[in-house]
Amino acid sequence: MQMDDGLNEVGDSSLADETYRSLLADILSARLAGGSVVQQRRLATKHAVSRSPMRHALGRLEGEGLLVRNEKGVLSVRVISLKDYLDSLTMRMLLEPTAAALASPHASRLELDPLTRMLDEIEADPEPDPEVVWAFDDALHNYIASESRNPFMATTIGEMRRYTTIFERQLPVVRAKPGVPEHRAILLALAANDAEAARRAMTDHLEVVRQGVLANY
Repeated sequence: MQMDDGLNEVGDSSLADETYRSLLADILSARLAGGSVVQQRRLATKHAVSRSPMRHALGRLEGEGLLVRNEKGVLSVRVISLKDYLDSLTMRMLLEPTAAALASPHASRLELDPLTRMLDEIEADPEPDPEVVWAFDDALHNYIASESRNPFMATTIGEMRRYTTIFERQLPVVRAKPGVPEHRAILLALAANDAEAARRAMTDHLEVVRQGVLANY
């Protein structure tokens, strides 16, 4: 008989990973908003999993700092403050322009064309689905982080983007099509394999994001 105290089977481990990804998506999209109390039993029922994979998924998120405990031990979703956001964005501004420059020699039309089509569709739509906009944002920034071919840089960028994404997604929409001109400049620089242009375009993009949030916070 399988015990519920640990993950001893490959299937259990896969289920825990799937549960973790689902909960992470809920946190990043603000479906689990900052400050929300986390009830393990309720979430296990909602996600149709047993306590074991849910417990491991929650432990992983707590270890990553996205879930926190108060003085009574109650687990809740971390509230990302403006300072947290700006500190995370500062780290991105230090790393992502360099990542874009490092990625530019490896960028290819085969990989960039789908991203360009996604951006074209967002630009052409008078009211693009916010989930589509965020999917594009994730795809482009994750592509650049990966193609920097520096795993330490990519991991740090990914972690910092979680905090900025959580914060931004809980703000009112400040622009109908956020980031289209800046993202277009990044894609064009990557397509030209121009490292310095990619660095400048990413720097400009992140500064526009920072100014937009500060102006509308």
